[in-house]
Amino acid sequence: MRAAQSDSVTDDPFSDDAFSEDDREVPTVSCERCGREWELDREVDDLDPGSHAIEQFALDHERHTGHYPDGVTPWVARCDRCPDGERFLAERPARRWARTHARHTRHPVRIEAPRGDDEVVSPGDGENGS
Repeated sequence: MRAAQSDSVTDDPFSDDAFSEDDREVPTVSCERCGREWELDREVDDLDPGSHAIEQFALDHERHTGHYPDGVTPWVARCDRCPDGERFLAERPARRWARTHARHTRHPVRIEAPRGDDEVVSPGDGENGS
């Protein structure tokens, strides 16, 4: 025998009705140069937990348009001797790339922070594993 369904509200915190689509906050990104604004609801849904939808959108936007959305300025790591270089949205991966490139090529690498002074990572920096 089957229990009768009820229209009553449940206290189950994992119920599908616990949060409606309208209740969740959706990140928004704007670009004055493009004259547009995007809600990243689909991007948030498509990425795994812990992903960085705004950062990924900014990287994709730059790849397609040649510029970043409003408020996004990358960290730039450039080799002083060869054409290698990369842009990053966070300091840690920029420094890691600079240290690795300097160690493997023995070339100095300039790190350009979004705000502040540039820094040069020399080939001998961090050889103790730090």
